[in-house]
Amino acid sequence: GPPPPNQTPPPRPGFPTAGNPARAFLVPGAFPAKPRRVTQVMTVASGPAAGGPPLRHGGVTGLPASAVELAIEVGRIASMSGRIEERAEALLEPLRRLIHFEAAAVMLFDPVRGTYGPVVISGYDEASAAYLRTPEMYDEMRLLELNRPQPPMRLCDVPFPPQELRVWADYLAPAGFREGISVGLVDSDGTHLGLLLTHTDTATPPSDGVRELLGALAPVIAQAVDPRRTFVELSRIVAGALAGVVLTRAGDPLPLPGLPLHPLLAVDSPVLAVAGQAVREGHRFRSFLCPDRTSSGSGYLRVTVLASASPARLPMVAAVILSPPGDLWGVTPRELEILGLLVEGWPNQRMAAELFIAERTVAAHVEHILAKLRTPSRTLAAVRALRLGLYVPRPLVRISRKVPRART
Repeated sequence: GPPPPNQTPPPRPGFPTAGNPARAFLVPGAFPAKPRRVTQVMTVASGPAAGGPPLRHGGVTGLPASAVELAIEVGRIASMSGRIEERAEALLEPLRRLIHFEAAAVMLFDPVRGTYGPVVISGYDEASAAYLRTPEMYDEMRLLELNRPQPPMRLCDVPFPPQELRVWADYLAPAGFREGISVGLVDSDGTHLGLLLTHTDTATPPSDGVRELLGALAPVIAQAVDPRRTFVELSRIVAGALAGVVLTRAGDPLPLPGLPLHPLLAVDSPVLAVAGQAVREGHRFRSFLCPDRTSSGSGYLRVTVLASASPARLPMVAAVILSPPGDLWGVTPRELEILGLLVEGWPNQRMAAELFIAERTVAAHVEHILAKLRTPSRTLAAVRALRLGLYVPRPLVRISRKVPRART
């Protein structure tokens, strides 16, 4: 109901930001079989320390007295800039005070391989840690529905004998673990990002209050380790971004939060093939032009590829962003194609055969390019074209007017 007279209503809940690291966080009532709406908000400006009434925990039992401070700390860590591994490792400290675990891991899901990869892992023996990375582990977590929005699950919450789970029967129990609590990390649109696993060597399960507080913090933890967050931050350097995707190691596109999809960035698009090749060659940044055949116009879009600093550790390796082409320096469409071949080091004779034009015509185009880019040689012209992203890669020259449709 409405707040009592002269009492300020609680602030609207939301994800932490750098300027507002957890002004409020959510504590659900008892979790039913399916997630439901939150029933209680606990604010920072509450409790005796703030001169207000004591914090109310909505009837939750076993909630630590330091719950508010712990949630603020988790929110502060989640809002930190820097690498995912640094945030994940920092999160284990407040979570250890909440759960008192002997082993814990933050795992990211690789949708290409169907496996989890550890961002940070501590306390597990080598055999257990190795099993956590297998497709069988993902199959078992999917059986428990931890790949969907669900409350945290303790061993005592497993709906069948835990010995039916190979991860428990063959690895965790023989390693001496007796209980634990884990939660799937899912973003706001339902995408499964990974898992938070914790295990203890005592048979006493975490309390209902701990379980519910962990469930309330799970979206914040998911945001902290979302691998797309790195690419969202990178994409902000692209002026006028029109569309974008995150590229997986297998070359498949995933939505990039904050930017729409585009047909040129659909599955099997040659644009993504060129971007993936640039990443495999070790380029952290690459920019080039692509003919825009998605409308009645016949212009260009700029493609910017921004690779992760540690692609081997993440299931996603780069952001691919579309933006307006910018200054083309007066270079014609044919000259942009020839610049793409210059970048690859092709001689005039081979260019002529590729483009079905006379070799002297290629030579004339090259001379015009040198004049427009104000360079004395074709080598320096290629270097400048690479730096400016002023070329059309060869696989994109013949993009047809019918391009792949973007997935929605």
